[in-house]
Amino acid sequence: MKAVWFESFGPAAQTLVSGEQPTPQPGPGEVLVKIATTGINPSDVKKRAGAFPNLLDTGLVIPHSDGAGVVEAVGEGVDISRIGQRVFVYQAQYARRFGTAAQYVALDSLRAPCLPDSTSFEVGACIGIPIMTAHRCVFADGPVTGQTVLVTGGAGRVGYYAIQWAKWGGATVVATASNPEDEATCRAMGADYVVNHREDNWGEGVLACVGDDKVQRVVEVEFGVNLPEVMQCAAIGATIATYSSTVVKEPQLPFLQMMFMDLTIRMVLVYAMPEAAKSQAVADTCELLAQGKLQHRIAHSLPFEQMARSHELIEQGGFGGCVVVNID
Repeated sequence: MKAVWFESFGPAAQTLVSGEQPTPQPGPGEVLVKIATTGINPSDVKKRAGAFPNLLDTGLVIPHSDGAGVVEAVGEGVDISRIGQRVFVYQAQYARRFGTAAQYVALDSLRAPCLPDSTSFEVGACIGIPIMTAHRCVFADGPVTGQTVLVTGGAGRVGYYAIQWAKWGGATVVATASNPEDEATCRAMGADYVVNHREDNWGEGVLACVGDDKVQRVVEVEFGVNLPEVMQCAAIGATIATYSSTVVKEPQLPFLQMMFMDLTIRMVLVYAMPEAAKSQAVADTCELLAQGKLQHRIAHSLPFEQMARSHELIEQGGFGGCVVVNID
């Protein structure tokens, strides 16, 4: 099969190799998926750049955890009726070497749920990390019906879906954005209010929107940078669900203030989610996809030959939406 892999860490153009690798065979409990589209996420490029020094200890790595395609074969214990099913793939390159940047991937049948017929493979390649992270951030601590949810970076890959999940769950949503275009995007997704997180004291702007009740849930994209502002507008007993702190990697916490506010800090990583949470995220996602109730943004859809470019785009940033590569 054709594939892209790396055997050393470094820049994408220097380390990603394109060529032929053996086609895997499904083991017990596994399915073999012919990948149509692979999704690229920040965790993928960080691994390739060397964030996990031991990653290559046992051999080359075919990157990417997300993707979509068709089941072509099944292993022992998997119902043969799965052959021919359209599926999306998640967690393909977690705690294992071989991900979705290839024509085929063999993995646990559980990690290849059915993809609704009306959903494209490109969208399917955006489910695993962006959509499921957003779902977990919004619903990990119970229903949000009647609550106020703050989504920072609402036009980002995860924030875009978090707004939609929170509205679907019956919440009032305040989003942050840094420019008029992103503000319009947040409103189009259903945000009731939008404030500019580039402005000083934007937490006060959130308060001006929601009043004395403050926000009960926060979906946070830059925990360390945004915490002081979030503290201004978070309610007593609020939960901050954060999936990133890229700018301030080791935040210092105002412990006493947070303690007296009875705040909960929840760290969200799709790989570490309880299986019940993964199953619920998959079920809700498939339901909304089948009903056409989720909107999507594919910012860059590239051919297989531009796999290195897909990594570079994620590293450069500066755009909203997902990056995918079509294998065939």
